[in-house]
Amino acid sequence: MESPAKARSVGHFLGKGYTVTASKGHVRDLLKSQLSVDVENNFEPKYRVINDKRETVKELKALVAKASEVYLATDPDREGEAIAWHLLAAIDVDEAKTKRVVFHEITESAVQEAFSQPRQINMDVVDAYQARRILDRLVGYNITELLWQKVRNQLSAGRVQSIAVRLVVDREREVESFVPVEYWTLDAELKKQNNARPFIARLMKINKRDVSFTKQSDVLPHLDVLEKSKYVIKDVKHGTRQRKPSAPFTTSTLQQEASRRLGFNARRTMAVAQQLYEGIDVGGKDGFVGLITYMRTDSTNVSQQAQSEARGYVIKRFGDKYVPAKPPIYKTRAKGAQEAHEAIRPTGIHREPQSIKAALSRDQLRLYTLIWERFVASQMENAIYNTLQVDVAAGPTANDMPYIFRVSGSTIKFAGFLALYEDTRDEDLSLDADEGRILPDLKISEVLDLIRLMPEQHFTQAPPRYTEATLVRTLEEYGIGRPSTYAPTVAVIQDRDYVSKQDKRLIPTDTGKIVNDLLVEYFPDIMNYQFTAHMEEELDDIAEGKMEWRPMLGQFYQPFQQQLSVAGENMPAAIQEERIGRDCPSCGGVETLVIRYGRFGKFIGCANYPTCRFTEPLLERTGISCPTCGEEHGGEIVVRKSRKGRTFYGCIRYPECQFTSWKRPLPTPCPNCGGLLIEQNKTTAQCLKCASVYQKDELSEVSAEPA
Repeated sequence: MESPAKARSVGHFLGKGYTVTASKGHVRDLLKSQLSVDVENNFEPKYRVINDKRETVKELKALVAKASEVYLATDPDREGEAIAWHLLAAIDVDEAKTKRVVFHEITESAVQEAFSQPRQINMDVVDAYQARRILDRLVGYNITELLWQKVRNQLSAGRVQSIAVRLVVDREREVESFVPVEYWTLDAELKKQNNARPFIARLMKINKRDVSFTKQSDVLPHLDVLEKSKYVIKDVKHGTRQRKPSAPFTTSTLQQEASRRLGFNARRTMAVAQQLYEGIDVGGKDGFVGLITYMRTDSTNVSQQAQSEARGYVIKRFGDKYVPAKPPIYKTRAKGAQEAHEAIRPTGIHREPQSIKAALSRDQLRLYTLIWERFVASQMENAIYNTLQVDVAAGPTANDMPYIFRVSGSTIKFAGFLALYEDTRDEDLSLDADEGRILPDLKISEVLDLIRLMPEQHFTQAPPRYTEATLVRTLEEYGIGRPSTYAPTVAVIQDRDYVSKQDKRLIPTDTGKIVNDLLVEYFPDIMNYQFTAHMEEELDDIAEGKMEWRPMLGQFYQPFQQQLSVAGENMPAAIQEERIGRDCPSCGGVETLVIRYGRFGKFIGCANYPTCRFTEPLLERTGISCPTCGEEHGGEIVVRKSRKGRTFYGCIRYPECQFTSWKRPLPTPCPNCGGLLIEQNKTTAQCLKCASVYQKDELSEVSAEPA
């Protein structure tokens, strides 16, 4: 198996007579120091045992030599099939005594069923893996080498990551070029004449034509008329609408919902999901057990057994009317989805989140709860809403009412799946103002009183910048990448400094824009969304035995090689060297200190390198004095990064001064004592010295409140 945790869980089910051990991922790969693909010899790859896996392979060989049978039980996807194939080659085992087993959940029944139906390694799937790996190496190795020559070192390129960067860059340019357009709306606050609760209706039509106000002067002539007008109910429409539950999670939808609801980035979501899949000791009769099915999937299918368990649970907890007559069937929207796989679901409905809370970490419990509730809700009945739409006519007289205002409302008639779970709203979608709005009992011809008119200016909004979640969704919609690649792709474009994150939104850096523009110009196929998606489809065809992998690589490589040659000759140098305006203290060079890039990120070095090898850390200064050692000692708060990449704030004199804070310091001193204010949340700040709490937007008014 790949991981020790997974091996421990499966070993618990298999019992005596089996030794279950872990390879800890891939044991062979292409050499890093060279292309490792012989393009002249039909793209023959050059694999070798990874350096830090040599001891693992040695131990596995010794175990295999003593075994009567060998089962390769790596993950049930292309990557898992490839790891099994690499293991077979690396440990030099007789294929006659080797079998492949796969399971989508780590439970006793799933493991026993898999071992009762062993098979051989699926070479079509392995070939699809090889094609992807070699494609990525041909693109990544060659273009990365070019970028190091033309831009700077420590950059990289890739079929999927470069497309992801392009999406972010293109969206940023849409935002930058967007010109807001002014428009106005006109609402009327109305009420029944019996002093019932007022409600707000929007002007929709004038003389049967749709309203479109582009400027204030369009609205003003109507205000005088409407102030003196009569308001009468013209039409009342009662109805119902149904809302279906969302499908069980796929990899991408889990990443999106975990981002919106839990604030997890894609990498964190997948790390926690891996823990839940591999197995946790929940105690009792279950002991070590995988809590969810395999978490890299683009399928929304679920087994009949799981559906039956969920339906039984819902009937027991909520009643018969909360399950539909027939179990629902969900179709995935992902291109090339592996429908034979299952969605992400709990392996046992009886393991309610609260019942195993003590065995889980906080992150594990939150993600497991999300997966458990989403799956159970997906098997429940639709929610039903009562809807109401009211049209209000207005005009100077009963016979002259050219204005039509409209208000809508909806209330829940039957909760259905909402009794258990409701998706969080996509942050880029506008709120549904009708939902939950309760209107008074209104009847046709009823006269209403006008409380006030509310003209309001608006401006059209630029398209929203991507979040990690919406970027993953867009990649999936284009058919670019697969479940196993989403989280690494989103992580690497940030690690490589192509994209930065501000308030959860992805913004391209200058480096990202420069590299993107060069690649779009010189490698139009690689940077084309449809071309990249088509290549994913061809990889799927290889996995299904419909296409040979080496001819597919040949069709790709010939035009790519030509583009590479042209780029090598014609791509302009765009070397970035940002000078910081300081002299070098080592060689005395005048203003020769520049920002450079190394293995561990940015640093300051001398432009006279390699003659001068002076370096110093690059610190992001805040200009705020350290509250511990103060200005007299030269103490200043700077922005730092923890080993895990988390931003924190500390004194520039570390380690002499140990001041640190996870929360952002503010430049404004405390109005009460002059101490350092730190940001508590988006709206409040607190003084470290006297603990006074302030509203940030009122700090200029010096309005402190007791803590």
